[in-house]
Amino acid sequence: MSPKTPPIPPNAPRRVEILAFPAVQLLDVAGPLQVFTAANEQLAARGAPGAYDVHLVAASTGIVATAGLRFATEALPPAGTGVDTLVVAGGQGVLRAAADAGLAEWVRDRSAQARRTASVCTGAFMLGSAGLLDGRRAVTHWEYCGELQRRFPLVAVDPDPIFVRDGPIWTSAGVTAGIDLALALVEEDLGRSLALAVARHLVVFLKRSGGQTQFSAVLTLQASDERFAELHAWIEDHLADDLSLARLAAQVGMSERSFGRRYREHTGLTPSRAVERLRVEAARQLLVDTQLPVKRVAARCGFGSEETMRRAFVRAQSVGPKEFRDRFA
Repeated sequence: MSPKTPPIPPNAPRRVEILAFPAVQLLDVAGPLQVFTAANEQLAARGAPGAYDVHLVAASTGIVATAGLRFATEALPPAGTGVDTLVVAGGQGVLRAAADAGLAEWVRDRSAQARRTASVCTGAFMLGSAGLLDGRRAVTHWEYCGELQRRFPLVAVDPDPIFVRDGPIWTSAGVTAGIDLALALVEEDLGRSLALAVARHLVVFLKRSGGQTQFSAVLTLQASDERFAELHAWIEDHLADDLSLARLAAQVGMSERSFGRRYREHTGLTPSRAVERLRVEAARQLLVDTQLPVKRVAARCGFGSEETMRRAFVRAQSVGPKEFRDRFA
């Protein structure tokens, strides 16, 4: 997002095409669509012409999203039709869509005509099938980053960012990150002031702090087997206590070695890192919901010192606790 971007829209609206397919994720389409629409509305309120001409396109008619909503789509534009931005949505049907050689070829050719190409969530698999991510850095929904890397080994998959820009190719993390990405596109085109007005209208952050792994860690823990789910509930009730490996292993009736190995197999985290994430999660809630001093929050959540909590926050959130409170409280 360059500070040199023009603060005014171009003379003619930029054509934006959002690609949908059967079993597309509803919010992957609706999120970016609403951002571009809101940008036009903000410009109209300032007496300026709209900057975007948005089209929902698909290879077939009567596209039904995973939420059951049927879209009115346009046919795929033929070669030679001008386009500024191509956005590829994700969803449960993306792997089937990506396996369609004809559709992947259309995405590849259309991307060559566009100024920039973006994917929302698992839409990155379509860009991968089209060969657009080879040699580039990319992100997708945290649950599918490993699969994206396996299918497309030439891609440098980074599981944490909310969105990634590598040249003219943009990719975004899970679902709502499509809104973050679209806001970044608007900021690039029309400047920070207009993008901030859109964000305020939609009641979202223009730039979220941290990455998507701050959300995935706790969700991963919650999804583990019942034995460890009970352990996590116990940990949350004893955050200020000694939560060493020996104490945790004793709580579940296992040896330290067996517990450490099985726990990592089921959650993807070491026990110590999981405890840290749960403590950070608890501290986040206290920072937002109370006026407790940061030092007392650190003690209540078992960090031992304010500096220990700060380092844990930076690892999990990419920001310190004081900055987190300033942004979200």
